[in-house]
Amino acid sequence: MFVEHASGVLAKRPALDDALEYLRSGDTLVVTKLDRLGRSVRNLKEVVESLQQRGIGLKALSQGIDTTTPGGRLFFHMLAAIAEFEHDLIVERTQDGLAAARARGRKGGGRFKMTATKARQARAMYDEKSYTVQQIAETFGVSRGTIYRHLAQDARPM
Repeated sequence: MFVEHASGVLAKRPALDDALEYLRSGDTLVVTKLDRLGRSVRNLKEVVESLQQRGIGLKALSQGIDTTTPGGRLFFHMLAAIAEFEHDLIVERTQDGLAAARARGRKGGGRFKMTATKARQARAMYDEKSYTVQQIAETFGVSRGTIYRHLAQDARPM
C-alpha cells in the first residue's frame, strides 16, 4: 500500500511514483478517486495509457471504474472525454467573457495602488534623497516594488 501525502496538483508525488514503478504486468492499481491519480484530464489519460501499455489495470473505487474490463475502459474514456470537453467549454467561456469585458472598456489586472498625484509625491521624495524606498513605500502603504515600478515609469521618455 502506497499513501501519498503530497497535493495532487504537484508534479512530483513520491508515493505515486514509487507505486507506479513497483507495479508489474497483471497488477491492478487501486485508487480511491481518479483525481488522486492525475493532475489534469490530460495527465490522467497519459498515466492510464502508460498503465495499459504495461499491462496494468486501474480501479477507481468511488467512481466504480475498472479498466481491466472492456466496459470499464469504455466508461473511463467516456468520463475523460466529458471532462476534457467541460474544460474546453470553461476556457472558451472565459475567453468570451474577457473579450466582452474588453469591448466594454474593462481591463484585467488589479487596481492601481497609487494615483498619479501620489506617484509624483513619491518621485519628489525619492529625488530629495532623504528617504529610502522602504520609507516612501511605508508612507504610501504600498510595497517597495510598487514604488520602483512608478519610478521606472517616470524615467521612461514621453
